[in-house]
Amino acid sequence: MTADALAADADRMARRLAAGDVPPDDFRRALTAVPPDRRDAWVDRAFGLDGLPADGPALPRGCVPYLPSDVDLVLRMLDAAEVTADDVFVDVGSGVGRVTALAHFVTGAGAIGIEVQPQLVRRARALSARLNAERVAVIEGDAAELVGRVPIGTVFFLYCPFSGARLARVLDDLAALAEARPIRVCSLDLPLPPAPWLTPIWRDARLLVCRSGPSVNPRA
Repeated sequence: MTADALAADADRMARRLAAGDVPPDDFRRALTAVPPDRRDAWVDRAFGLDGLPADGPALPRGCVPYLPSDVDLVLRMLDAAEVTADDVFVDVGSGVGRVTALAHFVTGAGAIGIEVQPQLVRRARALSARLNAERVAVIEGDAAELVGRVPIGTVFFLYCPFSGARLARVLDDLAALAEARPIRVCSLDLPLPPAPWLTPIWRDARLLVCRSGPSVNPRA
């Protein structure tokens, strides 16, 4: 696929997204038809994302600056966690909303981003509006304070947002949510401390997918 063909294909998808005319199977089919090394560029073009935004003063001390996730890793995570349209996907530290939108369009799931930086929240909300993504929402605030207040979440994604005491607090809040319903926790480039309520079901060099409940042998 040439650069011009890639751009034209992504622009067609952008128009369909804005019109609300893209079932999840169609979006996945179009995305996976793009060569793997071009998928990030295709998604950014289709979503109208340009450049890496600067972090602002609202980023709490000890938090990791915004970095976009690789599209292929997100696809692998969504498949490993078996995310469906019945789920509510929560991105903990969602930046400009790229992963929340991607999770929604690939699977049909509702998606919620939690982001502390106001300038990124504004961009994420503009993205949802531009893509006519009614089942995608963004909550502004510190994820370490807010994760436990999203009881409808069924799949929680952490791409290295923080560590130490802040991560421990988030995991404690997720453990409390897991007492009410089964959940899955997905981490990218973020080792999770052992937790008796959390069982790995998929693991590779960068990605860990766990579910709440009894132990099983993780896939790889």
